[in-house]
Amino acid sequence: MKKDLSISILLDYYGKVLTSTQFDTVDLYYNEDLSLAEIAEHFNISRQGVRDSIKRGECILIDMEEKLQIINKLHKHSKALDEIKKNSLAIIESNEKTIYNKTVMESAQNIIDVVEQLSKGDINGI
Repeated sequence: MKKDLSISILLDYYGKVLTSTQFDTVDLYYNEDLSLAEIAEHFNISRQGVRDSIKRGECILIDMEEKLQIINKLHKHSKALDEIKKNSLAIIESNEKTIYNKTVMESAQNIIDVVEQLSKGDINGI
């Protein structure tokens, strides 16, 4: 089986919807890099049983992302925050080169601070 490492990310977000066996087999395969044989030995089941459990888990995780688009939305938000920060830095740079306006400088810096808090997931710090 070829490993699609995006499954590891999907597991972080949607892992709770899997059965405990599906979660454990997918986790051991993708995050702990165990082979099918090692996982089969750990659970005392066949390699085929492990493969089936992983495949079912992958399908559920992929289906959840297709329906909810959480990771896709997070990537879009992250790109938007990067663009906001880039533009705020450009405002600061332009402000420093032209007629310096303290209010513009403080406002741009406040925007950058909020973007950095949001990027860290610290929405309470706003």
